[in-house]
Amino acid sequence: MHAPTPLSKPPAESPEPVALSEQPKNPLHGLTLETILTALVAHFGWTELAERIPIRCFALDPSVKSSLKFLRKTPWAREKVEGLYLFMLRDIRRREAANR
Repeated sequence: MHAPTPLSKPPAESPEPVALSEQPKNPLHGLTLETILTALVAHFGWTELAERIPIRCFALDPSVKSSLKFLRKTPWAREKVEGLYLFMLRDIRRREAANR
């Protein structure tokens, strides 16, 4: 048997990071969670955000800092926030197209 050389990669290793040019149509690519959350708060406000995604960090004494801490630890909540952000972008585009 041969021992693996230090340069060989184990088969279960995750793929290399995707370059910017490989995700030109992904609206979330390159955005931080803080940027996404800040845009949602500016668009909806904390009250409506808490109604759309019912989590305590949006409803009780909300702040970007406490919300980011929760969202970074909770994948299902982060997915909901990212989904709402994508919905917001589509809605803004529809409104702009309708006003032309």
